[in-house]
Amino acid sequence: MNITRVLIANRGEIAVRINQACRKLGLATVQVHSSADADSLAVRLADHAVEIGPPPAAKSYLNIAAIIDAARASGADAVHPGYGFLAENGEFADAVTAAGLAFIGPSGDAIRLLGDKVAARQVAANAGVPTVPGSTARLTDVDAGLGLAARIGYPVMIKAAAGGGGRGIRVVADAEEFARQFPQASAEALAAFGDGGLYVEKMIARARHVEVQVLGDGQRWIHCFERECSLQRRRQKVWEEAPALCLTAEVRAAMCTAAVKLAAQVKYSGAGTVEFLYDEASGEFYFIEVNTRIQVEHPVTEMITGLDLVAEMIRVAGGERLSIEQDDVEIRGHAIECRINAENPAKNFLPQPGTVSALQVPVADDVRFDTMLFEGYKVPPFYDSLLGKLIVHGDSRAACLARLREVLTLLRIEGLATTIPLHTALAADPQVAAGEFDTRFLERWLAGRSL
Repeated sequence: MNITRVLIANRGEIAVRINQACRKLGLATVQVHSSADADSLAVRLADHAVEIGPPPAAKSYLNIAAIIDAARASGADAVHPGYGFLAENGEFADAVTAAGLAFIGPSGDAIRLLGDKVAARQVAANAGVPTVPGSTARLTDVDAGLGLAARIGYPVMIKAAAGGGGRGIRVVADAEEFARQFPQASAEALAAFGDGGLYVEKMIARARHVEVQVLGDGQRWIHCFERECSLQRRRQKVWEEAPALCLTAEVRAAMCTAAVKLAAQVKYSGAGTVEFLYDEASGEFYFIEVNTRIQVEHPVTEMITGLDLVAEMIRVAGGERLSIEQDDVEIRGHAIECRINAENPAKNFLPQPGTVSALQVPVADDVRFDTMLFEGYKVPPFYDSLLGKLIVHGDSRAACLARLREVLTLLRIEGLATTIPLHTALAADPQVAAGEFDTRFLERWLAGRSL
């Protein structure tokens, strides 16, 4: 492999995770950081650290020039973007390769193509992958949008063509609401993503959100089965698990095959996730988008397959072919991931930055806690509230849930409010245990409930 030193262009738990993968491969690490993260665990673990700016992300973690300068000055020969920040920025990928460094992810062209939701839908259609009824081109005119919505039928979803992470989505029930929301959605998209383009999709009632993990080296592509991410709050994932309880073996095979076909269509390189909506009522699934990076929830896939997805994407970026064949990938048991955030569920999930006064993490072969926490760590108020991800494995989903309920009582983070009470309640809920939920379940479940 032609990589010896990796610059980690991210922060928090994913930066720690990338550092661990580099250690496994015998690679040195360079951690860039804002002044607010000077004492972070990621900085402590790295071989070398470079401060690249003040706390605002625009002046540090989104500063392409500063990151490239840090890579050159530190002798790094590759850059891993993690997730968020610049991970799905084609211009950043281009700048890394133009500087003579390996970008640990797909090409800038692939990021741009798949990052545009309308273009990605066309790629999916060309690969024979079913898509949700909706736009075949960007919409900039409300009248065109009204005509399309009338043809596919209400309710519909207005989405930002350049959006992501569940942001910029509006559900509208009729033409009057569509006409009111469309210009607002365009202005919001322009402010958030620098692109006011929109598209429209049919709203599928009681949909399940299922995504397929893919790996590619530009010549060969495989899947690592699927994850279900239907438990969401404000379209932000809260709880993920693998495999998806809602899928039959036949639907699983068809969905995974479709994801691989899409990856092959663009000669994808690295780790990526193809996301689908699954309609339990009809048994049909529909492509919605591709995430051209490692996902927050990748550990559940690692727990059921035994793979190291981050190490694999580093090897591929270093010029190696995929080290595994499709037949090597098997589902072993069940895994559930709970996102533990610095938020207070009892106060409408108000962010709660603060200092970790005590930390107790359960240690066992069937438990994993990906985090950047340590006792005395002061959680900064400038970034995402994710503190860590608790992942539990069991021989079956029932066994996994039982183990999760036990482990949640053992995980202790003191000094600030967290979402542990939310996950404790979910793990004990009969409907969750039965797998009777959809993408809007959690918000219905939370209504009028005290945690």
